[in-house]
Amino acid sequence: MPSYDSTRGRFRLAESHLAVLGHRLEGEEVPSELEEAERELCEAGLTDQDGNLDFALTPLVSTLRTPTVVLHVEALGEYGTLHHGVTIGDGYVYSHESWPGSAESEYVRLEPSMLVWALARMVNLQGEETEEVATPEVDATMAVLDAGLATLDSLRGLTAEEGIDRIGEALKSAGLTRKSQLSTLAKLIAGMRCSWRMTAAWQGRDEGTPAMQVRGFAVWDCGPLGYWHRELPAEPVLPGQVDDTARLKLVRVDAKEVWQMITDLLPRTDEFASSPHPG
Repeated sequence: MPSYDSTRGRFRLAESHLAVLGHRLEGEEVPSELEEAERELCEAGLTDQDGNLDFALTPLVSTLRTPTVVLHVEALGEYGTLHHGVTIGDGYVYSHESWPGSAESEYVRLEPSMLVWALARMVNLQGEETEEVATPEVDATMAVLDAGLATLDSLRGLTAEEGIDRIGEALKSAGLTRKSQLSTLAKLIAGMRCSWRMTAAWQGRDEGTPAMQVRGFAVWDCGPLGYWHRELPAEPVLPGQVDDTARLKLVRVDAKEVWQMITDLLPRTDEFASSPHPG
């Protein structure tokens, strides 16, 4: 169910609720498949019987409808893929975070100065101590990675050491023979807490012509084994762009370096097609 917490100015909304709000703002009839979502919004007091929006919703909806910058976080973990992000509009900045098994995401207004901090929190960036590994860099192929990942469902009942050995055997069979890299990649696959990628999109310029610009980066969070920047395949990766022969390159980075990557993801003023309105 959608809801609003006035103490923190936060909303819980699903994509269906946002679709209803979009139709209402355009003065359009709400499709029959969204009638349930429309009823839920009314029961939550976020719209009235005529479909008019509650005043508190207006800044959020206007920001989502006409964004200046959209930052998206796709995180893959034990409970599947979650989508978080930040939308920067004309005068407002809102974050949204999803929860495993829930259709709704939480939308919260941010102070622009807290933007990088909010994105770092979405990926659980921690400056914890890390263990030594055989090599700080792994260079392989996506076929090698897929071979290692394919063993994960067969590791139940094995000790941690036995699991790493089994992954290592699969990596070797797929063509990774350098011992230090094989050992490190096997441990990373076995110990991966989650992987995530972060992208930024905005209306910029391409050789002087207004054009959508996108950049991003991807990280493996391997807990005690640290953070690993997936330099290749480089983000943004489009569907169908990467095959088994594509190069996989992982480089170990610390939390400070990841923080800087998040900071560098944000477009500079001179990268916009026109000057943005700061929040």
